[in-house]
Amino acid sequence: MRPLHLAQCLLVFLAVSPPVFLPAAEAVIRPRVVIVTMFELGADTGDQPGEFQFWVEREHLDRVIPLPAGYHDVRVNADGTVLAILTGQGNTRSATSIMALGLDPRFDFSKSYWLVAGIAGLDPAVASVGSAVWTDYVVEGDLAHEIDAREIPTDWKTGYVPLRKKQPYELPLQPADELVDHVYQLNPALLHWAFDLTKDTPLADSAAVREFRARYADSPAALRPASVLIGANLASSTYWHGKLLNDWAHDWVAYYTGGRGRYATTAMEDTGTLRALTNLARAGRADYSRVMVLRTASNFDMQPPDLTAAQSMSGEKIGHYSAYIPSLEAAHAVGRRVLHTLLEGWARFETTPPAAPAK
Repeated sequence: MRPLHLAQCLLVFLAVSPPVFLPAAEAVIRPRVVIVTMFELGADTGDQPGEFQFWVEREHLDRVIPLPAGYHDVRVNADGTVLAILTGQGNTRSATSIMALGLDPRFDFSKSYWLVAGIAGLDPAVASVGSAVWTDYVVEGDLAHEIDAREIPTDWKTGYVPLRKKQPYELPLQPADELVDHVYQLNPALLHWAFDLTKDTPLADSAAVREFRARYADSPAALRPASVLIGANLASSTYWHGKLLNDWAHDWVAYYTGGRGRYATTAMEDTGTLRALTNLARAGRADYSRVMVLRTASNFDMQPPDLTAAQSMSGEKIGHYSAYIPSLEAAHAVGRRVLHTLLEGWARFETTPPAAPAK
C-alpha cells in the first residue's frame, strides 16, 4: 500500500472531522470607553431609570452581549466603541462583574478608558445635591476592626479601628504594600483634564430640589446650585447615614490618604471596581491610568437640623432619593462630555491619554 501524501491526509481528516474555526482577530470587541454603572430598577430601557438606562438609551447601546459570569448582560453600540456594564450593588458584585468582563476573551480592553458613573450620598458641607464629583481618591470603608459604640472607651471618637491597629487612627499607617487594599488614587492628570472639560456643564435643578436643600440652612455649600467639583469617595457596602458617621467618614478618608483627600461622597462599589481593575492591569488586561470615577449626589449623607438621623434615612430610598433624577441626569450630562471627547479625539487618545495643562 502506497503512503498517502500530506494533502491526501488532510482531506481524509476533514472528511471525518469538521473544522473548528476560532474567532478572527477582527471579531474581538475593542471598546474605546467602558461605562461602569451599578444598579437598574427594572428593564434596561423604557421604565423608571437607574444608572444604566440613560446610557443605553441615549448612547444607542442596542447590542446585548451575554456576560454569564457577571451580574448582568453588557451593552455596546453598533461599532463596539462604547460598552456599558451593570455591576450590581456592593463591592463584592462590582469586583466580580468587572473581573468577569475584563478576563472575557471576546474583549480587548488594553486601550480602553473606564468611566464609573453612578450616584452617591454627599456631604452637605461640600456641595449641593445634584452636583457631580470627579474622584481623586477612593477609600475602602469596609476593612476594619469594630467595637459597638456603646462599649468604646470614653476618649475614642469612634468604635471603628483601622485594620491591624489597636485604636482609631493610630499611626504610623500600615506599610505601603498593605495600603493598596485601602486607598486608590486616580490618575491626577486625567482627573483634572476631565474636570476642566466638564466644570461648566449645566446641571439640573428644580423647585423640589431647592426646597429640599433649603432645609440644610447651617451648611452654606448645600444651599448653592449644583456644581462640578473634585473630592474623595468612601466606598462601603454598608449604607450609613448621619452626622456622626459623616464625621467618621472625614477622619477615615484623611487618615488613609495622609490628609491629601477630602471626603465628599459615599457609595458602595468603587473599591471593588478599582481592585478588579488594578488586578486586570497587572495581568495586562486593562490600563489603570485610564480609569475615572464620577459620582453624582442623589442625597445628602446626613440629616438636616430638623430631623434625626433615623428619620432622615427612612426618607431616602433608592429610586426616591431627594435628587434622584437630577443626579442621574448629571451623571450622563457630565460623563457624556468625556465620552464624546475621547471618541472624537481617538486618533490621539488611543496612544496618549489626555491630561490637564500644567498650572
